Amino acid sequence: MNKTIRRASLFALLLVLALLVRATWVQFYEGKALADDKNNRRNVIATYAEPLGNIIVAGESITGSARTKDSDLAYKRTYTDGKLYAAVTGYASQSYAPTQLEGIYQDLLNGTDSRLKSIMDTVTGKRADPGNVVTTIDPDVQKAAYRALGDKKGAAVAIDPTTGRILAVVSTPSYDPSSLTDANTAGVAWKQLNGDADKPLTNRALRQPLPPGSTFKLVVAAAALEDGLYSSVDQHTDSPDPYRLPGSTRDLSNENPNAPCENASIREALRYSCNNVFAKMAVDLGQDKVRAMAEKFGFNDDKQDVPVRAYPSVYPSDMDKAQTALSGIGQFDVTATPLQMAMVSAAIANDGKLVTPHMVSQITDSGGDVLKNYDDSTETQRIVSSSTAEQLQSAMQTVVAQGTGTNARISGATVGGKTGTAQHGENNSKTPYAWFTSYAKSDANGKEVAVAVMVEQSDAARSEVSGNGLAAPVAKAMMQAALKN
Repeated sequence: MNKTIRRASLFALLLVLALLVRATWVQFYEGKALADDKNNRRNVIATYAEPLGNIIVAGESITGSARTKDSDLAYKRTYTDGKLYAAVTGYASQSYAPTQLEGIYQDLLNGTDSRLKSIMDTVTGKRADPGNVVTTIDPDVQKAAYRALGDKKGAAVAIDPTTGRILAVVSTPSYDPSSLTDANTAGVAWKQLNGDADKPLTNRALRQPLPPGSTFKLVVAAAALEDGLYSSVDQHTDSPDPYRLPGSTRDLSNENPNAPCENASIREALRYSCNNVFAKMAVDLGQDKVRAMAEKFGFNDDKQDVPVRAYPSVYPSDMDKAQTALSGIGQFDVTATPLQMAMVSAAIANDGKLVTPHMVSQITDSGGDVLKNYDDSTETQRIVSSSTAEQLQSAMQTVVAQGTGTNARISGATVGGKTGTAQHGENNSKTPYAWFTSYAKSDANGKEVAVAVMVEQSDAARSEVSGNGLAAPVAKAMMQAALKN
């Protein structure tokens, strides 16, 4: 064999070896990445080759699967009362990445979760039967919130203070997840939903922090009592009316100029929602102490999973005294989600202790065997002392019985609450946000609930926008549904 042939043979051998090495690399090292690639249609075909597992509310599936026609995707996701539960379920789409519970538990729901596999499944490589997600949602509370919000743009959350179980998560306007499930029609629906100025795909209950207005005064009051700045909700404060913001020429007044807010006690200041009292209180405490209390309630937590990750509610840093004063009334750069403000009321109602909020009770395999029980893995953190919680409960009860929250009164129940009307836009040029957060306990059966409602926009005239007028009736409907036998 001459030199030219030997060289050609060696070169060909090297090419074959290189090909084998590359093939081995792709198969054993890059195979998983290629298999998991979002553009790999085989994954979508496999996901929808069989019916998906279901999301369950009060023992009933609110999701399903339907056989498709003329498609290599054998099944598509279906929803029962899709608009009602969209803020809970999210969507599972043949065209777009799943969201909310559909996204978090997609492996469980499509049967690829390793916990579902039997020994035979592992040997044969067969996909396991899908599992199910059991939620904590109470359908009556969910429906009450959805109906009461109606055509308003807003959101509502309800929590059982003693267990942390989330009973309702509603965001309006809502959307029907079924419109996004079929690959043949999802594109048109996706374009319409994303082009809607009201942003129906936004989960306002968990993922749209907005200024909480006067509902934040509960946090400032908690900080003042815990710090010892005031020993009782009935002790008179040192609060001029109007209150001049430190370092400025601006006087902070109150919504009701006739309210007895000068040197008012915390109880009376909550009852009449006195801005001067809580603005000065925040300055007297200092931003660090207010922030510390806010963070105990859950503000500034960027990993608030329920299990859907909520956007963090924010109490800002590096403020001057005037800004600190405004933060004390839930303005400046303070923001909160309805989930966060429901957590504030839940902790106050539960003797000052916050139980981890969660909206999934357990996940199961196809036969109903529990893979994980979230009700058993909650954590409880003391936020304020029993004494502080008891005093704030009493003051919140005064708000509902005699103050700005009378629309939340419920016969046969003890109700405490706090209204809020937050400025919106430069110089409050846009319609204010209406807030209400509260708790209630049935006198008959001892059931408890904490709620928060935010109305971002409604048909009400600007002069009629208030926490008591718009948000409190929604909260009342939710609390009544939660407390019934």
